[in-house]
Amino acid sequence: MPRPLPGLPTRQQVLDFIAASDQPAGKREIARAFGLKGNEKIALKALLKDMADEGLIDSAPGRAFHKMGGVPRVTVLRVTSVDDGQLWAMPESWHADSPPPKIRVIERGRRSALALGDRILARTEEAGQGHVAHVMKKLQRSADLLLGVVRKEDERYFLTPVDKRERRELQISDLKDARVGDLVLAEPSGRPPRVTARVDAILGDPFAPRSFSLIAIHKHGLRDGFREDALAEAAKVATLPLGEREDLTRLPIVAIDPEDARDHDDAIWASPRDDGDGWDAIVAIADVSFYVRPGSALDKEARARGNSVYFPDRVVPMLPHELSSGICSLKAGEPRAALACHLHVGKDGALKSWRFARAKICVAANIAYEDAQAAIDGVPGRVDPDLVESALRPLWACWAALLAARNKREPLELDLPERRVVLDEKGRIASVAPRERLDAHKLVEDYMIAANVAAARALERKKAPVMYRVHEGPGREKLVTLKDYLATFDLEFALGQVVRPATFNRIIERVGADHPARPEIMEQVLRTQMQARYSPDTLGHFGLALGAYAHFTSPIRRYADLLVHRALVAAYRLGEGGLPPEDAERFDEIGELISGLERRAMEAERETIDRYVAAFLADRVGQVVRCRITGVQPFGFFATVLDLGGDGLVPASILGNEYFRYDEKAQALVGEESGETFAMGQQLDLRLAEAIPASGALRFELPEGKFAAPRRERRDRVHRPNKRGRPSNIRHDGRRKR
Repeated sequence: MPRPLPGLPTRQQVLDFIAASDQPAGKREIARAFGLKGNEKIALKALLKDMADEGLIDSAPGRAFHKMGGVPRVTVLRVTSVDDGQLWAMPESWHADSPPPKIRVIERGRRSALALGDRILARTEEAGQGHVAHVMKKLQRSADLLLGVVRKEDERYFLTPVDKRERRELQISDLKDARVGDLVLAEPSGRPPRVTARVDAILGDPFAPRSFSLIAIHKHGLRDGFREDALAEAAKVATLPLGEREDLTRLPIVAIDPEDARDHDDAIWASPRDDGDGWDAIVAIADVSFYVRPGSALDKEARARGNSVYFPDRVVPMLPHELSSGICSLKAGEPRAALACHLHVGKDGALKSWRFARAKICVAANIAYEDAQAAIDGVPGRVDPDLVESALRPLWACWAALLAARNKREPLELDLPERRVVLDEKGRIASVAPRERLDAHKLVEDYMIAANVAAARALERKKAPVMYRVHEGPGREKLVTLKDYLATFDLEFALGQVVRPATFNRIIERVGADHPARPEIMEQVLRTQMQARYSPDTLGHFGLALGAYAHFTSPIRRYADLLVHRALVAAYRLGEGGLPPEDAERFDEIGELISGLERRAMEAERETIDRYVAAFLADRVGQVVRCRITGVQPFGFFATVLDLGGDGLVPASILGNEYFRYDEKAQALVGEESGETFAMGQQLDLRLAEAIPASGALRFELPEGKFAAPRRERRDRVHRPNKRGRPSNIRHDGRRKR
């Protein structure tokens, strides 16, 4: 499910608020609870519409929302009866106390196409005293299956769904060989309200790591398998001869990737220029457009997926393994087809010129980031010494110039660590820890950015269509919210200034590297930013401080990059596989599609990591763990376990007997009598009450008999001495200002 824009609540947070609210919760109440203003209210309206369409919430008279209960505007129906040739259907999922409605199905030329028991995705609308459904598509049987865990009660077996949104349990009518505790796919059968489930497939232990990604694949409708025609086409095109290409096989091009990389689609090379004017560099990218032609079965699959989805135990690829892990993966010692971006990098790191060519390369080595960094740092034995001198040192020398240009440009620098789940040889969780950030990572990133900029500029000069990677600057409403928030730390933020990425960098610098509030301030700065997306419009990339930016470097795993490759092939007349005019005319539509698919992939990946974290913490239930508050609302606060992640809600109702006032500017809950404060960024001890791996849900409670933190000690403000030499947050009597 697409993740909402920064600043908006997630779908789960909206559902939690509606459930916890002691008054009718309409759009106005939800906006007030989450502190939304201006354009964010417009975005909230769209989010609530999506949630209603998905059947998560329903609007009652008076515009209050509640969980489920109505007929969503777009929903899944099952054909239940035929009356004088008229088909009737009922909602597949129904959670209201009232009986499910009987809906008339409008087929529009689909006579005899539907039968009893068929499931359809339909658009519904009110008509007279009831509803009618317009068929959008007939669903495959695989989409009919529910994912859940088998449990037993009073000699009966029930299916407990893993989706946190799904509240009902179904009695299992056919258990097959499943046992209590097994994760299964089950097919609903019967008519509401007497719907039961028949086990279709047994997936095994829901605590097993492999199950966590299966849950995400099923929940988000990811295409885990390829159609036979696409697989046959992949096998065929993988044998294509490389043809006439620029021969770069003599160069010591290297691919520097994560140690656990599933595919290798980029390789780099650099060398000082003979004229002393900087460096020549090559960013060689797998020539996917040579193998995946517009309109082919492979192309249709790739566009429907939008991108590869990466889980700790597997990858759901955009392209079949014959391509993504085979002929399009740049492996050492194997001749490969590449689209090469030739760069002239000046001494100051500026891109002085570029050209693109279809090339043949032979990667000298696949090197892990850690090994490349160790070799540059002088650690012997990690990389062949000859390769260190011929390949790595020139790359680092050229990168020094690219880095200087980057520093001059001053892009947004947010040091927010990425969680990495490490599995052992049996697929069990060995550790969950932040991923280390090395200079080797930054080096590869800056070469990729340079190639992406060159691709965008090259297409602009050719007046060819560009699928830009767009990141717009933050709107005024979010800046006002940030100003109010920073004021609680005595940090000034002027609204009248021209806001650049460096503006936010200066804020973080003023906080200081060791300040306990630094992570929360960086997260708040992140929430202030817009979400990046794909578009044919030249809107620039705010975060990178670039005017023109496209994605060129990962066509194995991103459809946007494949479109840019095709545009370059057509613009430079590099042979077959160029961008057809009909696709160029649909760039707006395609950009929206792949942006949505990207958000879906991000949500699936994030949820899977949450499930791993919940499994990792499952044997610590009942223990007190160190947490950090990541969000505060009038109804409670969200907290995450330090260094691990995994969010859980602590409702305001369990914080004590006194009333807790919500301070919107400070993003804090403050006890009216005691002054006890729970604020964003605060570190505190919480008792882990529950960890559910199948859903990734955590539940926290306050340690028994204790407040979670000393009175008002959570916020060490960022201060400068005043005129009397005293820190500005200390009063004349030596006490801390409130």
